[in-house]
Amino acid sequence: MEHIVIIGNGIAGITAARWIRKLSDHRITVISSESDYFFSRTALMYVYMGHMRWQDILPYDADFYKKNRIELIYNHIQSINFYNKILQATDGASYKYDRLILATGSKSNYFNWEGQELEGVCGLYTKQDLDKIEFLSEGIKSAVIVGGGLIGVELAEMLHSRNIKVVLLARDSAYWSAVLPAEEAALVSRHILEHQIDLRHETGLLKINANENGKVASILTDKGHTIPCEFVGITTGVSPNIDFLRNTPLACDKGILVNNYLETNIPNVYAIGDCVQLREPIKDRKAIEAVWYTGSIMGETLAYTICVEPKPYEQLIWFNSAKFFDIEYQVYGLVPNKIEYPLDTLYWESSSGKKSIRLIFDEDTKIIKGFNLMGFRFRQEVCEQWIRKKTPLENVVANIRLAFFEPEFYSDVAPKLLKIYKLKFGKKTSLRSSGSLNAVLRFFKKN
Repeated sequence: MEHIVIIGNGIAGITAARWIRKLSDHRITVISSESDYFFSRTALMYVYMGHMRWQDILPYDADFYKKNRIELIYNHIQSINFYNKILQATDGASYKYDRLILATGSKSNYFNWEGQELEGVCGLYTKQDLDKIEFLSEGIKSAVIVGGGLIGVELAEMLHSRNIKVVLLARDSAYWSAVLPAEEAALVSRHILEHQIDLRHETGLLKINANENGKVASILTDKGHTIPCEFVGITTGVSPNIDFLRNTPLACDKGILVNNYLETNIPNVYAIGDCVQLREPIKDRKAIEAVWYTGSIMGETLAYTICVEPKPYEQLIWFNSAKFFDIEYQVYGLVPNKIEYPLDTLYWESSSGKKSIRLIFDEDTKIIKGFNLMGFRFRQEVCEQWIRKKTPLENVVANIRLAFFEPEFYSDVAPKLLKIYKLKFGKKTSLRSSGSLNAVLRFFKKN
């Protein structure tokens, strides 16, 4: 029986632990200095907003770990002796391992701004960040958030829920336009502004100013504007949390470099989740993909490799989801922010400007490549099947109701997509599915 030690109790680390237990009798130890138990990171905002309690975002209770013989240690690893297979913690404790899984996650990006160390400055990624924001935002009236992405809008919504006036600085000309196509970026920008968030495009942070007590008093933008505030949220992206692994024998670039089997350059040392940089990502995909489901898949895949037989990690069809206040966002497959040949697109937006559907397809073959959705929830399995099966765009449009979770509420949307299809191609097609549950079941059975 080997002793497998996992550093990190996030989705990647705990998924690996669960599957190693299912597949083996190995001794499993998980070490983390973030929290006692695994929690749902994407739900941190709802704890702050009072929608959920801390215990509500714990997927497993304490008995789960005991029953599955997963030993949890709350400690911070500061160094690793890879030659002797020993982990050294900051409190002087040390831990031996036979195999080591690094699942150290991400950290917030800071860019050496003057004043970023002041009291009143904080990112949003860890439980410690949540605790700190809770403390720092008590009784304040104004805040500035630096960075336009998913975390930035989450933090804006959190602070706004407590009636804190928020200024949101975004470098792009429309919100998150480095990721979203122009129409969706504009849609999100409008929506943020409608929620009384002072969104300022093409504006960055130059420095953070302190008051006489050393706390945040204001910020200076790169346009020369001074904005008074009591809190500064830093949401300028995340990067692999691997600083303590720099200058060691472990091969790292932006993240820990791994092969297709999630193996590092050191025998019996593996890496999974946000801290990973794939040496050979597939076409049109990134080497670092810091999202929940990739960490989960990596954890399960590695457990199989360790306990059964080598199994390569596969980058499945891209998926991500989030919320921009009350607008739900989903993306499946290939959806670049700039849609250029050989890609083309069909785009529909509601008259309210709060919902949209974008279909991406190959201009030459007319094969579907991706879906970008605002204000709609599509069935993931249906979208993935269409992409995986290289379904012609015409078939997707004609059967689009199969993708809707609640087609009865959107009976007018499918005909509008048909109309856009006809305008673009000069070719009429008709709806071929009602989108009923029986129709969906027949679709799955057929595919």
